[in-house]
Amino acid sequence: MLISVVVPCYNEEPVIRETHRRLRLTLETLTELDHEVVYVDDGSSDATAALLRELQAEDEHVRIVLLSRNFGHQMAVTAGLEHAAGDAVVVIDADLQDPPEVIPEMVERWRDGYHVVYGLRTDREGETRFKLWTAKLFYKLMSRLSRTKIPLEVGDFRLMDSKVVESLRAMPERDRFLRGMISWVGFRQVAVLYRRSPRYAGVTKYSLGKMARFAVDGVVSFSSAPLRLAIWTGFAAIGVALLGIVYALFGRFITGDVVRGWASLFVAVLFMSGVQLICIGLIGEYIGRIYGEVKHRPLYFVQERLGFTNTPRHTHENRKAEAEQR
Repeated sequence: MLISVVVPCYNEEPVIRETHRRLRLTLETLTELDHEVVYVDDGSSDATAALLRELQAEDEHVRIVLLSRNFGHQMAVTAGLEHAAGDAVVVIDADLQDPPEVIPEMVERWRDGYHVVYGLRTDREGETRFKLWTAKLFYKLMSRLSRTKIPLEVGDFRLMDSKVVESLRAMPERDRFLRGMISWVGFRQVAVLYRRSPRYAGVTKYSLGKMARFAVDGVVSFSSAPLRLAIWTGFAAIGVALLGIVYALFGRFITGDVVRGWASLFVAVLFMSGVQLICIGLIGEYIGRIYGEVKHRPLYFVQERLGFTNTPRHTHENRKAEAEQR
């Protein structure tokens, strides 16, 4: 049996050799399993690609996928999943915050019959209070808005059976939130507890803007609640407007007090305009994603593959070619 480890990389020059050393030592303890490590370089601008080539020349178990540009973390993971050939596939980042030494425990739970074994963080060293607070807020929001239950304190570090990987390969959407997608496909899932470490070297690649975009992808991809929120906000605005009308009529015909000035009118116009813009923006976000999907562009392009005996049949390029032939 074969276990594949998918490692997305983006400017990981300071850490990549240490990552491979620890992965190799860990995987060699699984003597009853063959293994491969699929590194996906997501358009790095440093020496990451050159170091990966060196690793591939030194280790026959290493496979390299070099993307044509930076497509983003979720796309890089997707490329790795589509190139992995294992009976089980582990996804782990290259920064060593998720320790490779947890993989054997994941394999044991997989052998117990579980299809997904995800890493559940009991501690997150080296992360700011702001990041911890926003992450907790996001997952609580997701659990409220989405019908798909996504475990708290869980990232992309997990082991998946080939059945789950095949299910993900059948899901071609562009705005990918893999944590939610894996929860959505179902199968038997279980947690393995571990302590997350600080980055071994380098800096985080997730800026505040990327984190916000990732959160939007998660909410919009797995919930239509924002659209319903727009509807109810519109009803609330109508209710406020009706109360204003009643108040104005009461003042005009009962008390004789005529509403004077432009302040109330100005506030009402601003309020209604704000509600309308928010609603249009929410609808536009969904329409924009529909526009992106209907173009049917490939999720990524591969510049070079190293270490593969054959090009995997399940990549986007191959599936598109097969569809055209049919």
